[in-house]
Order: sequence, then structure tokens, then C-alpha cells
Amino acid sequence: MNIQPQIVELDSLRPRSRRFVFVLLDNFTMLCFACAVESLRIANRMAGQTLYNWVLAGEGGDSVTCSNGTRFKLDMDLGELARDDTIMVCGGIDVQDATTRPLLNWLRREARRGIVIGGLCTAAHTLAKAGLLDGKKATIHWENQDSFFEEFEDVTLTKSVFVVDGNRITTAGGTASIDLMLKLIADDHGEELANAVADQLIYSSIRTDQDTQRLSIPTRIGVRHPKLSRVIQIMEQAIEEPISPATLARDVGLSTRQLERLFRRYLDRSPKRYYMELRLQKARNLLMQTDMSVINVALACGFASPSHFSKCYRAHYGTTPYRERGTQGGARLSI
Repeated sequence: MNIQPQIVELDSLRPRSRRFVFVLLDNFTMLCFACAVESLRIANRMAGQTLYNWVLAGEGGDSVTCSNGTRFKLDMDLGELARDDTIMVCGGIDVQDATTRPLLNWLRREARRGIVIGGLCTAAHTLAKAGLLDGKKATIHWENQDSFFEEFEDVTLTKSVFVVDGNRITTAGGTASIDLMLKLIADDHGEELANAVADQLIYSSIRTDQDTQRLSIPTRIGVRHPKLSRVIQIMEQAIEEPISPATLARDVGLSTRQLERLFRRYLDRSPKRYYMELRLQKARNLLMQTDMSVINVALACGFASPSHFSKCYRAHYGTTPYRERGTQGGARLSI
């Protein structure tokens, strides 16, 4: 049985049509792309008219494979677009490799024509590489934040699920595409339609650009202890210049011994060990996702010497930073 949805009445003065050009990069993430397209499709269905249409574009205009192996046939090559089009670049794994010179040149050319350009998931890297985010706020998936921050100093990086800054748009990936599209739909055609789309998606907690990507620290570590959570937050914000356990304890009103007991009880490790693991995790992200030298990675993660960094890295990961980078052959992490 085909049940027809109740049509949402729209303001006749609102714009009636908008085209999205989804630029699919090699190894793009299907989830962020699908969430965006389905939001637009459902908006058309709920409005009873074609408010949005879209095409798939990419280098060569033939086909592209996403990170789960599904192949997509493209509608067009990277050609000149209409000025009222909206470009959405879809990134994923190895976005650095997928960000080619022809793609960057095309994006810069379309940007000069005033077109709205967005980057879903890791495609914020592509926009930043093209210089399109200089002086603007942006976001990217949390796993790629460390490398992005190190490489693009002229971009104000946030931890939001999505950011709209003028005619530049970025999202954190995954279901953040739904949140972004609901905002765009609301801006174009009103909150009633956006809410109707959310209902169809069974999406009950709509996030805004004020919401952050990651779960709260208590949820992530499975412990709801305010002082422990606060110490971990301080650690995460002070990777380059680590803070001593004594200072951490004092900052939250504990003795060093009390802090030690807290970490042992809830996380089965010392504060020093936990802090070291945070720093090494960031170091591994930088090694895998950037071309930073091992020395610079060590300094960015609070290690005074490469030899000490290498010793700690080997003890934790079973290999040296140099071998890690060599064996990966340039592979980079992403969702």
C-alpha cells in the first residue's frame, strides 16, 4: 500500500528550485552523501513539488567508487556551473590523495564566480587546500581535526557538527549531513518543511551549528565523575605542552594521590599513562594523515626529543614512528 504524505504548504514567495552538484571524490563516504541526498528527496516528496534537484559530478565524468566499494555513475565532468548552483564536495578516506590539482583549480574558478561551495566529511580538507576557507570558520570529522589544525593555520577550526560561514559550508561527516540539510531546507522553505523531513527520517534530535561532534567525556569513558572528566578535558586541550599530575590535581581541588586513585579506580591506569596514550594517539593521527616530519610530530605532541618520542611510540604501538609511516605507504585514517 502506497501511503501519500500530507503535503506541507509553502509560502508562494519562497524560491522554488535549487540544484546541488555533488562532487564525489575517490573513496568518499557513502553515509554523509546518502544523508544529504535523501533529505533533499524527502523535502520534494513532502512539498509535493521539485524544490531540489541534484547531479553527480567528478573528474572525468565517468564513475567513482566510494569507501565501501559501491560504484557510482557520474552525470558530468567538472565543467562550468550555473551561478545559483550549490557545490557539495563529498570526501572520505585518503582525501589528500583525492584532492587533485585539476579539482582544486576547478573549485577556485567556481568560487571566483560566487558559487556556494560545501565540503561533506573530510572534504573540508579539499576546500582548505584550495584556499576557500582562509579566514573562515570550518569543521571536519574529529579524527581529522589534529592534522587539519596543523596544516591550515588560516582556518578557524571548530568542533561543530556543521558550519555555514558565508558561502562556505563544512560538515563533520556521517549524519551531520542531515542536520546541515535540515537547516538549508528551513532557510529556503521554512521550519515546517524541515521538521516534516526530520519526522520522515525518524530523526528526533536535530542538531545545530552549536552542537559538537563527539560524545561527552563521561559518555566516552563510561564514567560520570565530574573531577575526572574535567582532568581529561584539560589533558585533551594541552597535548603540545603537557601539564604535570600535581598541577592537574590542584586545578580540580584534589591531591596528587587522590587523582592517582581516581584514575586507577575508573580507568585502570595512572594519570601519566592515560595522558601519554592521548599524546601518542594524536601523534599517530599526524603521522598517518600529514606530511609533517617525525620531529615536528614529536614537538606537536609534547615530546622534547625524537628519541624519547620513538621509545614511547614503540612501547605503545610496537613499531617506531619512522616505520609506521613507511609501512603505511601514505595511507591516512578517516571514517
